[in-house]
Amino acid sequence: MPTSSIAKVLLQDPSRLESRLKEIPQEPGVYFMKDETDQILYIGKSKSLRSRVRSYFRDAAHHHSPRIATMVTKVSEIEFIVTDTEAEALALEANLIKQHQPHFNVLLKDDKKYPYLCITWSEDYPRIFITRQRRKNAKNRYYGPYVDTGLLRRTLQIAKRIFPLRQRRQPLFKDRPCLNYSIGQCPGVCQQLIAPEDYHKIVQRVAMVFQGRSHELIDILTAQMEQAAENLDFEKAALIRDQLKGLETLSANQKVALPDDTISRDAIALSSDDQHACVQLFQVRAGRLVGRLGFVADAQSGTPGEILQRVLEEHYRLVDPVEIPAEILAQHALPESDMLAEFLSEQKGRKVSIEMPQRQMKAELVEMVERNAQYELARTQRFADRNTQAMQDLSELADLPGPPKRIEGYDISHIQGSDAVASQVVFVDGLPAKQHYRTYKIKNPTVTSGHSDDFASMAEVIRRRFRRYAEDPDLQRVGNSDWPDLVMIDGGKGQLSAVVAELEQMNLLSALRVVSLAKQREEIFLPNEKKPLETTADQPGVQLLRRLRDEAHRFAVSFHRRKRTDRMRRSRLEDIPGLGHHRRKQLLANFRSIDYIREASPKQLATVDGIGPQLAQQIYEYFHPSTVS
Repeated sequence: MPTSSIAKVLLQDPSRLESRLKEIPQEPGVYFMKDETDQILYIGKSKSLRSRVRSYFRDAAHHHSPRIATMVTKVSEIEFIVTDTEAEALALEANLIKQHQPHFNVLLKDDKKYPYLCITWSEDYPRIFITRQRRKNAKNRYYGPYVDTGLLRRTLQIAKRIFPLRQRRQPLFKDRPCLNYSIGQCPGVCQQLIAPEDYHKIVQRVAMVFQGRSHELIDILTAQMEQAAENLDFEKAALIRDQLKGLETLSANQKVALPDDTISRDAIALSSDDQHACVQLFQVRAGRLVGRLGFVADAQSGTPGEILQRVLEEHYRLVDPVEIPAEILAQHALPESDMLAEFLSEQKGRKVSIEMPQRQMKAELVEMVERNAQYELARTQRFADRNTQAMQDLSELADLPGPPKRIEGYDISHIQGSDAVASQVVFVDGLPAKQHYRTYKIKNPTVTSGHSDDFASMAEVIRRRFRRYAEDPDLQRVGNSDWPDLVMIDGGKGQLSAVVAELEQMNLLSALRVVSLAKQREEIFLPNEKKPLETTADQPGVQLLRRLRDEAHRFAVSFHRRKRTDRMRRSRLEDIPGLGHHRRKQLLANFRSIDYIREASPKQLATVDGIGPQLAQQIYEYFHPSTVS
């Protein structure tokens, strides 16, 4: 449908809202919720579009979860696409969500609790690594999230021993492969000794392991080994034999074996309290448990059946069709199980059934999944209770009106004044919120190599962070997610006094609560207080501040090291006559490091744009003065 002109929120214009709802048909299809800037907030599907969309605006404040209620208050336009069947609506919704990735379509909480395995298919020579963050790249594939991190790491280690894979993100040498190539652990990716298409075939076999298709891979390799033996290619046959032995080791690690080894199935169950719904999904292939995935959802987002339905939709939307099992066992009845089964059947190319077993082996499998979900919920509750207790204790220590939602921590890092930097880290609800982290390069001209001033540096950072609030006194603070409830300074009374003086000058001290945490004795200081607060090291609030302080220190030190390394790298090249900024940049882009430039011959150096034979010889002689006669 065509995009409408920008209009105000529909809840504020009841007549336009009612008119818009009447235009929506009672047919299956997909609907779009858009805000005032025409950005898509939410994409949904339904067998009856008008009924589903109307339900969002009926007692919106009481009828929905906080996530959906917030979304409804932002909706300025509703659009829709009609489909012939419910399954078509589900398929269209899946494709549109992949394309637009609306903010409010995320049911599952991305709390970095469980890791994923990533394969970077976007690269000519894909990397395989474990990560806790899904990055937006349509070509890359993520498997998981895996509950058993140890098993995931062991599986990846064994896979790297079985198959020759790239072991390093960056090559160790410029003109030759490293030891991994010599011992058969890597096919020489760094020197492109293997074609990208051939390397992709190797990685595709590794992907089969994490797709739960080890049994299928064993059959393929067995046939190839027998064919190689018939062709008298005994070296290739021996290599495949070793790979098969490694896969047998992987199978031995999959400890849970089930009697029925003919059907691949997934079993899903959850356990919930008033806030959290911990979902577990067991992947059973050829009678063995090959994967145990974990998800955390908002318990207020729907009934147990609705949560399981949405988890399955989100999960299978991100997998390859070959990973969809023939059978799905669910703890609760799914509200739209027929539509999901039809959608998955079309994706897989063969029938997929969804059952809610009541007895015998299948019911016992679902019960086992539910028990694991209960353990995960208990762990989540303990973690949430610890955070709640820590924030409550911290609010009492710092005399805050309530538990601090957003806490910011600041630290300075340098070596005797050189390469001085600062870090800002943010904890939201007691957990690191890395999307809000910031770094600062200290601009104070008095802070130079051999002369440091942590007090002035900290004051500068605070001034730069809160300058816009000082320049615009009417800028919203209460309810502003950017405004911190508490600021923690890494240091003692000196650093705190410098920050207090700066905030007083900006007329912000009365609006901002600031504390400092001294390293030596873990003492907490408040503004204008000579003595530290009376605390103990095991207090939950103190421990939370220490975690914040340690994270600020880590982040500052890592940024300082990068800055120092860059400076040292540049300074070496700056000493070479005739080598300007642009040519230095070209050299580093081509050779990646000073070590590679040092090892390069004049002929290799001259291949870089802007580096002629004469300058290449000068660069070579700079790094090899003994060769100059």
